[in-house]
Amino acid sequence: MTTPSSPPGAQTFSGHQTTHGDFTLSAEELRAVTVFAVAAALEVLPIFEDVCPEDMRPRQAIEAAQLVIDGAPRSRIQRLAAPAAHRAAKLAPSPAARHAAMAAGDAGASMYLHPLAHASQVAHILRAPAHAACAWEHAAVHGSEASQAALARAVERATPGLLAVLMRYPRASQGTSRVSEYMALLDDALREAAIGENLRSGVRS
Repeated sequence: MTTPSSPPGAQTFSGHQTTHGDFTLSAEELRAVTVFAVAAALEVLPIFEDVCPEDMRPRQAIEAAQLVIDGAPRSRIQRLAAPAAHRAAKLAPSPAARHAAMAAGDAGASMYLHPLAHASQVAHILRAPAHAACAWEHAAVHGSEASQAALARAVERATPGLLAVLMRYPRASQGTSRVSEYMALLDDALREAAIGENLRSGVRS
């Protein structure tokens, strides 16, 4: 993975500033994305640490993301920790551990979501839970059931704020990998949940 960088038209994220591009993302909204990604990565972190107990890079990527959740501006800490977790994934001894480390790295980079209406940006929201689902698929006895359950938990964790962010972007790009497949499934489920949330809000109002 390359070190995250700000594309043209994007302001630097700091404190409570907003980021501008095709639309606006607030610091609170970026934190909602990071919370969503970290929750998925934490679920599967033990899968990696059980087989690589001395490699702290995935855990450090999650801890770096937690700093942003706790209110710190994104910084060099996340820029270094996220790619380090991805490098750990390359050395993982099993597919399950590799996907778990990838989920951690993706969580560590999730706050680098930019307000650009490109399908590629959706990966910052959905790739961590998609990798987590792949980790469960490889690690569990009933892998398919475990991966689907992981996706369902991700949908349940999605807050109205997270759904509102997702709906500003095009649908996730359709790829051929298992991660891309799970991203597309999760994208569909979350957009359906967002429509349901909007309908409920309309009834309440």
